[in-house]
Amino acid sequence: MVNEFKLPDVGEGLTEAEIVEWHVAVGDVIKVNDPICDIETAKSVVELPSPYAGVVQELLVEVGTEVQVGTPIIRIGDSAETSASSPEASAPPAETSPPSVETSAPEQEETEQPLTLVGYGSKEDAVVRRTRTVSAPSAATGAGVLAKPTARKVARDRGVDLSTVVPEREDGVITTADLEALTGSPASTTGPVEPAAPVGGERREPIKGLRKQMGQAMVDSAFTLPHVTIWTSVDVSATTELVARLKARREFADVRVSPLLIVAKACLLAMRRTPIVNSWWDDAAQEIVFKDYVNLGIAAATPRGLQVPNVKGADRMSLVELGTAINELTATARTGKTPPADQTGGTFTITNIGPFGIDGGAPIINPGESAILSVGAIKRQPWVVGTGDDERIEPRDVCTIALSFDHRHIDGEAGSTYLSDVAAVLSDPATALMF
Repeated sequence: MVNEFKLPDVGEGLTEAEIVEWHVAVGDVIKVNDPICDIETAKSVVELPSPYAGVVQELLVEVGTEVQVGTPIIRIGDSAETSASSPEASAPPAETSPPSVETSAPEQEETEQPLTLVGYGSKEDAVVRRTRTVSAPSAATGAGVLAKPTARKVARDRGVDLSTVVPEREDGVITTADLEALTGSPASTTGPVEPAAPVGGERREPIKGLRKQMGQAMVDSAFTLPHVTIWTSVDVSATTELVARLKARREFADVRVSPLLIVAKACLLAMRRTPIVNSWWDDAAQEIVFKDYVNLGIAAATPRGLQVPNVKGADRMSLVELGTAINELTATARTGKTPPADQTGGTFTITNIGPFGIDGGAPIINPGESAILSVGAIKRQPWVVGTGDDERIEPRDVCTIALSFDHRHIDGEAGSTYLSDVAAVLSDPATALMF
């Protein structure tokens, strides 16, 4: 029996996804819930588990291909049925080297697993390869030649007849290294080999996945919400001193403490006096939706584009809990594998541009929200301190914070009050006792 696994809707009503990486190859013996591939949706990179146990017979979609939900992406056959067939009749060998030990009866036992829900269950057991006998490649035609899938793709791109390639491996399997030796240039599996571009050339990259979704979201926000941005520079020396003290406390031993944590807490506290900043303009219903919870978004730059995961119920967390949640959220975001659920439902966002050395900016509001705060770099600058006869100039830690908000329902007074309260906490953390 052969099962075809079709690309599922992993959530949020997404209609397409790109195959980023295969974790299995033809001939692998897998169990239910073993990871088979990573896919990139418009929200994030998601790992797909297998709903079937058996032997991988064919990978139907190449890496880098964008497919619609419902499209078959892999064929998985019964292990007993597949092992009885000849290797020549099966699909090309796996990406990794064939095993040096045989797995027969124990292999069959491992593949017979009770069916569980996809995405749940143990993943601890490693993928097991079936026993495979290989023969020398046919010299008559490339169709009968044994070669890795990546090598076949490179050969197609370069117009190389695989039957003319002499494999180095004893099992007769052609690899990309064999093609490098034949053509005298490195083998690339990402697409056709192009001649070296002259100085001043150009490179094109498809707009897809997360980058495409975020680009459209920013356009929609910028041209449908009347943005207003206000900013202020703050002496945050007291905040940097507090960060240093918190790092020395045992409660924060496992937490990466930074000024961003204090900024996040200040934003949450300031909302108690200006809750409209945490509301949302529902244009369809012609209502302002006030939310009694804060899902705090932290904008994160990733190799695949901007992600804005959010900490659910951030307003109900202690400082240690908030720091832990932010650390975990941003660490996952940097891998590009934030699940869609963590990127939806945000109510307010912080974007930290300080690490890039930028003083400040006017950020675009995240769709579905009404305000976003940007945090600039903390720099040592001359600052007037003291009053009257004690007035003097001292070097201080200074930071610019800016608030962009939806001016349809958040007026200048509300926006200014909110930003002033955030600045007050950063200037003197003891001010938090007043909220």
